[in-house]
Amino acid sequence: MSYVLEGLTGAWELVIGLEVHAQVISQAKLFSGAPASYGGEPNAHVSLVDAAFPGMLPVINKECVAQAVRTGLGLNARVNLESRFDRKNYFYADLPAGYQISQFTRPLIGAGTLEIELADGSLRQIGITRLHLEQDAGKSMHDQSPTKSLIDLNRAGVGLMEIVSEPDMRSPEEAGAYLRKLRTILRYLGTCDGNMEEGSMRADVNVSVRRAGEPLRTRCEIKNVNSVRFVMQAIEIEARRQIEVWERDGVVDQETRLFDPGRGETRSLRSKEDAHDYRYFPDPDLLPLVLDEGWLAALKAQLPELPDAKRDRFITQYGIARNDAGVLVADRAVADYFEVVAVGAEPRLAANWVTGDLFAALNRTGRSIDDSPVTAPALRDLLRLVGDQTINGRIAKDVFEEMVQTGEPAEALIERKGLRQITDPAALSAAIDDVIARHPDKLAEFRSGKEKLFGFFVGQVMKATQGRGNPALVNEALGRRLRL
Repeated sequence: MSYVLEGLTGAWELVIGLEVHAQVISQAKLFSGAPASYGGEPNAHVSLVDAAFPGMLPVINKECVAQAVRTGLGLNARVNLESRFDRKNYFYADLPAGYQISQFTRPLIGAGTLEIELADGSLRQIGITRLHLEQDAGKSMHDQSPTKSLIDLNRAGVGLMEIVSEPDMRSPEEAGAYLRKLRTILRYLGTCDGNMEEGSMRADVNVSVRRAGEPLRTRCEIKNVNSVRFVMQAIEIEARRQIEVWERDGVVDQETRLFDPGRGETRSLRSKEDAHDYRYFPDPDLLPLVLDEGWLAALKAQLPELPDAKRDRFITQYGIARNDAGVLVADRAVADYFEVVAVGAEPRLAANWVTGDLFAALNRTGRSIDDSPVTAPALRDLLRLVGDQTINGRIAKDVFEEMVQTGEPAEALIERKGLRQITDPAALSAAIDDVIARHPDKLAEFRSGKEKLFGFFVGQVMKATQGRGNPALVNEALGRRLRL
């Protein structure tokens, strides 16, 4: 079902496109040897090139190019063997040269596609218009002095991939799914860490509204949104603002806006510039970028297994449900963790434990999968003990919780606490006889037709064995004994 917003005069359709700025993972900046690492003292990671000293010439960082190409390949996009860098001219205090080296008419990466899956299981293909490389600007800080704005150029010159989508998204949910999927692919490829809270991935959100079947109306761009949740909120809020303008017979101006999550509003920043306002022209200091086909083929051959392919393999190889496979592959570290567990345990049981008990423990302890209190081999060993009936599933959960707290191996913990499952028929029979002897009234009710009391007897036997009775054997033996 399509997503629409109801205004006073009827239904409106959303049209959404995203421009995602993803910081390239590399040791150095795009055109200088200065460190590209996050943080540091202000202006500590700045070369003469970054500061735009006279006579300094840019030199392309080959690894940044390789990272952009890997990303293009991961997005099923066309890699242009020849591309060109342009100067995008505008003035701002944190842009020392007075222009940004970017790509305009001839980008490195052309059209591609990204498949998203929505909550109802439906799939959508979102078009990728282009991916181009550009250098980041510095950072202006307006809250450090009562009378001055301060400039930190640590970020100036850091390589960015600008990934531009087609206006194919029609709801906040689709935009959120697109961003999450894009971030997952970037992390699988190792081309961007996707940390939106640190600014290494941020989105410019283009939003317009129209009546169903109408041509596109004027769009507004919401600048530098730094979380998936805020992107989804900004889309809804901006769309409703535009609907109100149109329904009052007003005109939506094409402009750049900022999203204020505290106030739940977007605010005008400036009139939207068009390409001619930036006076693009080819950078005279940089030759066209020409890729070798052999080098490109080598990069393609080295790509890792990407999320969609891994999801399909998990479904086929491990026999797990599509939803579970989708959850597992959303984070490469989680997928790797699961595969270690599934090697020695029943795969569907492994998937349930990773997405259930393990995720709950990580949330509770505030830890990530990389810092899990229970390692993948440790969980695998625990599930092996369930599989060979050393312990049952209920005891396994208690053992797991203690492993989370202490890090003690499952087998040692089971031995120390005497938790091995009771499978001896004589011991189970004795426990069953004792329970029946203590509840003759329940036995009479059961034999008179109250079959639901079977669960009561199972619970009593498990209680008598301190949860160590083998559930299948208890059910089997109890069934025979009660129906004598």
